[in-house]
Amino acid sequence: MTEPRRARLGLLIGLVLVLQGCAAVRTLDAAKPGAPIIYSGTRLDWYSLNGGCCPKDRFGAEAPGWAALDLPFSAVLETLLLPFAVAAELGVGLGVTGGN
Repeated sequence: MTEPRRARLGLLIGLVLVLQGCAAVRTLDAAKPGAPIIYSGTRLDWYSLNGGCCPKDRFGAEAPGWAALDLPFSAVLETLLLPFAVAAELGVGLGVTGGN
């Protein structure tokens, strides 16, 4: 395997491992009634860093073990997804479907 391929493979494996602990990804499918939608992963990280007692009750997901490391990545990802989060918060159906 060539050096660039090894580097790409290592980056891909690292990305998969990081995203498994990412608060933004964890809160996307939490489906907890009343849980925050906008910047939910960033808020979960911040809550955890400030000693929040019950993240599962408030956000529907456990905080990542490395919340301080995850915080900037969650903020960037959720900034990119902000239009969708605002639409979901407002109850706007985007009419997105998959398949045939």
